[in-house]
Amino acid sequence: MSGGFPVDLILFAMVAAFLVLRLRSVLGRRTGYERPPREGTHPYDPRAPRPAGEAELPELPPAAAASTTRHVVPDPRTPTGQALGRIKGVDPSFEPNAFLNGAEAAFRMVVDAFARGDRETLRALLADDVYGGFEGAITAREQAGETQRSEVRAMQEAGIEAADLRGTVADVTVRFVSDQINLTTASDGSISAGAEAVTELTDIWTFQRDLRSSDPTWRLTATRSA
Repeated sequence: MSGGFPVDLILFAMVAAFLVLRLRSVLGRRTGYERPPREGTHPYDPRAPRPAGEAELPELPPAAAASTTRHVVPDPRTPTGQALGRIKGVDPSFEPNAFLNGAEAAFRMVVDAFARGDRETLRALLADDVYGGFEGAITAREQAGETQRSEVRAMQEAGIEAADLRGTVADVTVRFVSDQINLTTASDGSISAGAEAVTELTDIWTFQRDLRSSDPTWRLTATRSA
């Protein structure tokens, strides 16, 4: 093709823009598996020896049009369910299942951005202290000449494990169970960590937002592996 801009790139950009806007609006309405590469650590844990203002967000990693992820929402009579009720009392548009859809999209975006070393996207989605840990891991990886590959092959489950409301500041903790491929490639092209194999991983992430803020983004404030 010559003399014109590739049509497929235009269509891809349009789809990417739609997914980013959907993520912000949803969050705003507001084992044949191999074990993880190293016991007690996780590819996205900034403490691991290896990778662990508004910003323009890049494309979301591909996801199925109709999510098959199993959602787990606590009974309204439980302490967590009651906390979700209080959050909805401050923000009537908050809905747990819609929140989980958005949280899954955010999970995919953060995993992808961390692997690619996309600091701009991480800065937009992470709280300052969490961003500092991720940025430090990216810098260490770059200085070592390493490359990270991370693919979320499937999301098995997304469930709300805890919730809290302090004034107008809400915290919602989500348990993600996903099938992933994670590996780190050294500067000579050899695999220094991980493998070309699907691993089932469980992550516990906490999102926070001031419900009275004009910014609709729920930012990631804590991560750990289960």
